Amino acid sequence: MAHSLSAKKRIRQNVKRNALNRWRKDRVKDAVRAFDAAIDSGKLEEAQTLLNAAASTIDKVASTPAMHKNTAARRRSRLARRLNAAKAARPANA
Repeated sequence: MAHSLSAKKRIRQNVKRNALNRWRKDRVKDAVRAFDAAIDSGKLEEAQTLLNAAASTIDKVASTPAMHKNTAARRRSRLARRLNAAKAARPANA
């Protein structure tokens, strides 16, 4: 247990920041889950709008210490690749 005032304050700050970072990462996970559900159900037009929303959320989180910019870029790229692969796999007449 911390004894000094500065150590106690540091603990309070860490709790707040941890909660905020967890909330931010959960928002990203929720956006990605919605995108994945649209891809799995074959709704590619909806998946495109959800991809834009997920990329926006990822970019916002990447502007904070919760996620590194390269991590955000990698995740956006993987989502876009999934959508493009799903579009390419769709039959031409569908």
